[in-house]
Amino acid sequence: MEKEKIKLYKGKLLEEKDKLEAELKTVGRINPDNPSDWEAVPSDVNEREVDPNKMADNIEEYENNTAILKQLETQLLDVNVALEKIEKGTYGICEVSGDLIEEGRLNANPAARTSMKHMNE
Repeated sequence: MEKEKIKLYKGKLLEEKDKLEAELKTVGRINPDNPSDWEAVPSDVNEREVDPNKMADNIEEYENNTAILKQLETQLLDVNVALEKIEKGTYGICEVSGDLIEEGRLNANPAARTSMKHMNE
């Protein structure tokens, strides 16, 4: 792949990484025991002063944050893998077939790991 195109995709990936990390910070924090992992942020509530309905709402919010966090974390992982591939010189190569990933696919999703033929594998 041409250096100019790789530079373009790298810029898009870095922009996406910043965006994902900002979104992650709205629903979670970096796990202090494992800096490569994110965890949902529990509501900061004094349980003695909260009625049962408020407590149920807080639990539901935490569960929703956990689901959102996992999805964002997966997307961030794909972006980081793509950035590593750029550094290794293997960016744009399908992980299943070894063929080049279509430009249209990379334009739509610069973190794509497979060609369109293998996108569901």
